Amino acid sequence: MANDELIRTEALDWAVRVGDPAFADWEAFTLWLEADPAHGRAYDAATAAVADAAMLLADAGPANDDHAAEAAGPPRRRRPWLATAIAASIAVVGAVWAFQGERRELYTVQTAPGETTHVMLDAGTQIDLAGGTAVEFDRKDKRYARLAHGQALFTVRHDAAHPFEVTVGEARLVDIGTVFDVRSDAQGLRVAVSEGAVQFDPDGADARISPGEVLHLPAGASAYTLTRTPAEQVGEWKEGRLTFEGTSLADVALQLKRATGIDYVAADGGAPVSGSILVAPLRKDPASIGPLLGLSVRSDKGRWVIGAR
Repeated sequence: MANDELIRTEALDWAVRVGDPAFADWEAFTLWLEADPAHGRAYDAATAAVADAAMLLADAGPANDDHAAEAAGPPRRRRPWLATAIAASIAVVGAVWAFQGERRELYTVQTAPGETTHVMLDAGTQIDLAGGTAVEFDRKDKRYARLAHGQALFTVRHDAAHPFEVTVGEARLVDIGTVFDVRSDAQGLRVAVSEGAVQFDPDGADARISPGEVLHLPAGASAYTLTRTPAEQVGEWKEGRLTFEGTSLADVALQLKRATGIDYVAADGGAPVSGSILVAPLRKDPASIGPLLGLSVRSDKGRWVIGAR
């Protein structure tokens, strides 16, 4: 009986959450349904109970209205646990409303170009910030972050009841047990996943990014692309390495500046760049990027201009 009550409670929780237009955790919901045939039966009963509750509220007349009571006819037969279900529904919905209405208490962690830092939110959730990055966190909610600009690697403890959410401009990213890298800069938005999965824009495109996949939404564009990348390359900047595969000169310069703090800029034109480099040697000799990637390099008033040979 105790297990039946637990299933009913879980079913009611899912019924309320799935009814929220912002609900996005479909994978966890599907896994819960498939775990036990009793889950599906309990969920059907829970949704019916919530519907009954809505009907009861709609049918209810003013208190002490004898005429309304007489006109209502014989009372409906209610499920034994309906009253508890209604109370729990109201409590859960009220908690959701209260949480959504609560104002966030944000603080910012920021790095300079060439600098990295590490933020530990809880025992299983940590964020590594690359150079030239700003991330906002919420003192009241350790399951939320906003990438203002730059690049960050998220290693997230998954919690189906309270998924970790990252916002980047108007875009939302929701984790599904995940290690993922997010960039937001002049090149647009780039999300790469090495473990688990990320749900991109759950209220719109609702795209799933799986391990070894990269989502790219160019700046000013409305359509994204999904491509493949070796999962071990995701977040490799944290270990001091950068890999380019058909990358534009402008993007190469941007990544080099973020990683080293050296003011690299791209010359006009030039073919896409491919290759893998260690960052540390560039700090000693910025011109060494030339032979490493087959580029021309020249110093110009404190900047390092890279271009085609």
